[in-house]
Amino acid sequence: MSGDGPVTRLSERLWSGTVDINGPDHPVQASGTMSEEISPGVLVYLSLASATAIETGDGLVLLDSGGPFDIAPLYDNVRAWRPHSRLAAAVFSHHHLDHVFGTARFETEASEQGWPAPIVYGHQDLHANFDRYVKTRGFNTAINVRQFALEGIEGFSWPEHWRHPDVTYDVGMSVTHGGLTFELHHARGETDDATWTWIPELRVLHPGDLFIWAVPNAGNPQKVQRFAGEWAVALREMAALGAEVMVTGHGAPIIGGDRIRQALSDTAELLESLEQQTLALMNQGVSLDRVLHEVSMPDHLLDRPYLQPVYDHPQFIVRNIWRLYGGWYDGDPDQLLPASRARQAREWVSLAGGVSTVLDRVRSLAASDELQLATHLIETAFYADPDSTEVHQLRAEVYEARAAGERSSMAANLFKHAARASRQGKRDLADKG
Repeated sequence: MSGDGPVTRLSERLWSGTVDINGPDHPVQASGTMSEEISPGVLVYLSLASATAIETGDGLVLLDSGGPFDIAPLYDNVRAWRPHSRLAAAVFSHHHLDHVFGTARFETEASEQGWPAPIVYGHQDLHANFDRYVKTRGFNTAINVRQFALEGIEGFSWPEHWRHPDVTYDVGMSVTHGGLTFELHHARGETDDATWTWIPELRVLHPGDLFIWAVPNAGNPQKVQRFAGEWAVALREMAALGAEVMVTGHGAPIIGGDRIRQALSDTAELLESLEQQTLALMNQGVSLDRVLHEVSMPDHLLDRPYLQPVYDHPQFIVRNIWRLYGGWYDGDPDQLLPASRARQAREWVSLAGGVSTVLDRVRSLAASDELQLATHLIETAFYADPDSTEVHQLRAEVYEARAAGERSSMAANLFKHAARASRQGKRDLADKG
């Protein structure tokens, strides 16, 4: 029987807000795998990201395919469900690592069985993004270690080879497999190459990472430009379709037309509000500092279980909106052609009366739970005296405290990374010097 298993039960718990979304049910955290046929011919597989297998009557179509770590378990879950249906095609919703590797075992199988190889569809900009990943392999290794707390994974490195799509499109494309139509639509949102898929015969919608059961990943301080306004437009388009099943990029599916419309519309409203508030202040000529501390989420969206800031952070989104419309200059003229951070730090520490005075103030601020200010001062102390054991000890303690109080796993992991680095006497664990 479809629709009464672990995936649909998780969906109900997520919708009701009765799960610890900062725990094992975090939408962007690998805590094992599960799968379920949520409606006839639709299998949802959950891991770090999700993948969905659709039975077309003439082979299977995958909507996303997981990361390198999903190659075997995704294949096993699909084969337990449909032992003999070949994989006819896959749609990559965007270029991120956790969505584009799971076709490998099916392609080997096709070769072994003498079946036609599966066709991979995606937006035309996937090619350029995969090429960028190859050019920045070391950088992406470092930033993803920080973002996902991968320091303990021995030998982790960013992939060198990527599965490019066989068929690409620009604005939209419709393809037919078996008795089903797969309408592919381009949007710029989390990435510039996003594809959302609509299957009208099944009333099934796949937004990819345009919906992830959390504040949208439209900020992400270590990654390339995101597009909040265009993202909202795509969400509005999807909300108007009348979908009855939405298989999301991360987390469980949403079942029911009213819920889907609400979730997509609320997420669009959040992005629209953040962009409108940011642009209104930018049009007044204010600095980024003012924008960051005056823009906020709409009050009536704060309690939505699918809009909690457990991965990205609304302030990160504001920064990305600023970057899209205003570039990198933050409006503070001393930051235009600045002295090095170390030279500035030594001057401020000298004015304060030495590193020990600064450290005393850091301890006082931390004791008063003024951790934001404490982090500013401890970084100044570090740049003034980067070899000080006492500085590193206190720096580690401050960032551990920041991480413990932070809901955004992205921010928390970056704070934890800084703390671990100072435990080893470094600024950052990726530093080679």
